[in-house]
Amino acid sequence: TNTQHNYDMLKQSLTDSVTFDSKDLEDEKTAKAAAEEAKATAEGDLQNTVAELMSAQKALETARTSCMQAAADHEESMTSRGEELKTLAEAKKILEETSAGAVSQTYSLLQASSASGVRSRADLARSEVLT
Repeated sequence: TNTQHNYDMLKQSLTDSVTFDSKDLEDEKTAKAAAEEAKATAEGDLQNTVAELMSAQKALETARTSCMQAAADHEESMTSRGEELKTLAEAKKILEETSAGAVSQTYSLLQASSASGVRSRADLARSEVLT
């Protein structure tokens, strides 16, 4: 009877051990499947991120090139404007030097009298020169 009792205890212990180990195995399989699914999702996300990064780098390079071109164009424009201002200043100086007396005079386009005698359209038509 003592032997039978020892045998039953050993059998119960082994049965419990198998049951718990089976449960642990199922839990591990479930965890492994979840980890593999998470890995697949992460790899897909990584591929998308790498593609977006390449696109962003291409856009950055395009923006950088455009910016550098705009800066060069602006610099060229500013240089040209400076040269134009210098030329205008020289021209103004020359005009002031060559027409110093003309500054104090007043000019008008008012005609005081007409020596031609043109007073109507008919007079104008008779005075036209045909070539």
